[in-house]
Amino acid sequence: MKKRPILTIAIPTWNRAAYLRMNLRQLASQCIGAMADDIEILISDNCSDDETGQVVASFDKRDFPIRYIRNHKNIGSDCNIAQCFNEASGKYVMVLGDDDLLVDGAVEFFLRLLKEGSYGAITVRAYGYDDDFRDEYPGGRGRIRKFTDAGDFIVAAGILPILISANIICKDILPNINACEFCGSNLVQTHMIYRAALAAEKNIVVDKYLIAYKRNNTGGYVFSQVFVDRFGEILDEYQRLGLPQTAIARLERRLVVGFFPFYVFREILANVEETIEESRQRYRKRYDGYWTYYLFLAPIFYLPRHLAIGWGAIAVLVGRVLNGDLRRGIFFLWHRL
Repeated sequence: MKKRPILTIAIPTWNRAAYLRMNLRQLASQCIGAMADDIEILISDNCSDDETGQVVASFDKRDFPIRYIRNHKNIGSDCNIAQCFNEASGKYVMVLGDDDLLVDGAVEFFLRLLKEGSYGAITVRAYGYDDDFRDEYPGGRGRIRKFTDAGDFIVAAGILPILISANIICKDILPNINACEFCGSNLVQTHMIYRAALAAEKNIVVDKYLIAYKRNNTGGYVFSQVFVDRFGEILDEYQRLGLPQTAIARLERRLVVGFFPFYVFREILANVEETIEESRQRYRKRYDGYWTYYLFLAPIFYLPRHLAIGWGAIAVLVGRVLNGDLRRGIFFLWHRL
């Protein structure tokens, strides 16, 4: 009888066979020998009509432990992500975007970490790439930070629980949770990692770039609606479940400084007045009580456009420095130039 895997890497996919092939090749290069016994690769195909099935079949399952699920109809991205978690057989689950890649050595790193102790939630840093994820790797050694307080962990994790691929969740600590109950939020993974973190004695933030994501390859949602309104509703919900208000305030201040300025700046550059006004109202409604909002976001929204662009560029730079992402930003500019 095959032993239970330590880690399930679950990949929800739909009509992106080329990206899936690259993803699986990168995983196959790492899941070798005895290591393969500790890993399950689960693919949840959302009724693709491209070559996804043939891509999966091209890998030898004797050496590479793939389990393939094909939905009879497209159940939507949220439900497909939830299905990945529900169907995983590993003690831990990582839901990996089909166009995201685990950098060289990441699988071995994760297994070693998971064998050392028991954790509820683990977040890892991610970086974007345009052409070659190895050539565009930001480098850096990174730290492993362990937290016994869930609120401190959630603050330190920052935006990472929002990103699909940047999280590993202990399934055993959530035995009665059906991930499908969180469908419709566009943030199924955020619910799962917060639940696991609040239920666990220890959680980890890994300040090392281990995930490479393809830039500008997602869409189909309004950024401020999901990341301001819906994420704010999630934070309010988890305050009722035990997340301290002080932790929420610390987290939101961090996001206002280190995450949102880039996306507000990008909206101003696009100069679509309807979108800008919609975002302006959402940000003000949620973050009006924070001084960081008036320093980092409000000037980008309310200053004349040429001044807003200058302020936005400075806010993005300062935010990246304060958030520890300066190295990633420098590598991004280097490769763009």
